[in-house]
Amino acid sequence: MLKINSIIFLSVLVVFSFWSEHNSEKVEEVLTRTSEQVESNENLKDKAYWENLADQMSRSLIKHYWGANFEGYEDRYYFNYGSDMSNMTTNHYWPQAHAMDVLVDSYQRSGDQFYLDFYPLWWQGAPKYNFSGRPEDAWWNVFVDDMEWITLAQIRMYQSTSNEKYIQKAIQMYNDWIWPAWGPEDEAPWYGGITWKTDVEKTKNACSNGPAALVAARIYQMYDRLESPGSKPKEAYLQEAVKIFSWLKSNLYDAESGKVFDNMNRAGKISPSIYTYNQGTFLGAAHDLYRITGDKQYLKDAVKASNYVIDHMSNNHGVLSNSTSGDGGLFNGIFFRYFVQLVNDPGLDPQTHKKFHDYMTNAAKVMVENGLNKNTMLFGGDWWNAPGDNEPVALTPMLSGCMLAEAMCVLKPLPN
Repeated sequence: MLKINSIIFLSVLVVFSFWSEHNSEKVEEVLTRTSEQVESNENLKDKAYWENLADQMSRSLIKHYWGANFEGYEDRYYFNYGSDMSNMTTNHYWPQAHAMDVLVDSYQRSGDQFYLDFYPLWWQGAPKYNFSGRPEDAWWNVFVDDMEWITLAQIRMYQSTSNEKYIQKAIQMYNDWIWPAWGPEDEAPWYGGITWKTDVEKTKNACSNGPAALVAARIYQMYDRLESPGSKPKEAYLQEAVKIFSWLKSNLYDAESGKVFDNMNRAGKISPSIYTYNQGTFLGAAHDLYRITGDKQYLKDAVKASNYVIDHMSNNHGVLSNSTSGDGGLFNGIFFRYFVQLVNDPGLDPQTHKKFHDYMTNAAKVMVENGLNKNTMLFGGDWWNAPGDNEPVALTPMLSGCMLAEAMCVLKPLPN
């Protein structure tokens, strides 16, 4: 027993020595904690490793992308679209929600006030730099799915602070702008569905329906905690979540394969395109509804969609395709955000649980060993090649890397 524990402890030392030059005080603290507890939990070294990694990546995200970090832009409370001011365009709204999601992850993981301090700053900056806000609502955007991502981030800001102003804004946006984009239910060929973009009539996308179902389901789950949930009944949110998900499943989901198709256009034609973020929000909404209702069909749907990603979309030597820029840079991270919650579900059978757990762990290890620059702690979306020290990195793939690292911090270990 003594020999085994010595080997375990030496392994911990080897792993953490690699990171020590970047954050020696934090490593020292983690090593001390690890040496005290390693005998009672052999998986602690993995948890500590991923927490240390996620913390460094989150701090790198802030260092290289938070606009106010740069001289002359002290009031730019906004995440730049490229690292170190390489791209400062503000016509990409939805990555702001995911950047804030990463800071929520970091705060929930660490309890560090450092991350919490960004909440009120981002709350000012996100609507200020929103390229298509309206006089009556600076958070409004022409893309309905962008507003859905913002509301999901706001809900998580509430969950991590209990500050109701965040979820009140989410509820208002859902009721005023998102749910009204549903339908009409009696008009062919759509018979419902959330419209993707307010100026593109009746184009119904997976990216506007999956997140909308998630928003409605999460407001339903938070409802009883709120002092002022509003006049809309609690059950209405669940009914809407079910209705939206049912439309998505009926129109854009292939139940045999697990594919989630991208959209139904104005002519009623289904796009054959398959993207990881649509798979992710479909499985995420299905999983939320399973946890709410206990209906195992939702769990089966979530598993089916996940298996399609693993079995048919991971052809890059066992991981997902490289995605180094643009909107697509975020797609893989969104999949992992919702996938990890499913992997942790005790309702999975042991074989599926192990398959999913191994897949996610392998993806994270590939990212760290090959795609992550250990000097800058930036991930550029190429799983097998790290960006150079002075190479500009887009915000979107960096967020995907941060999301995967944070997901590894909440991934539960396999049973012995």
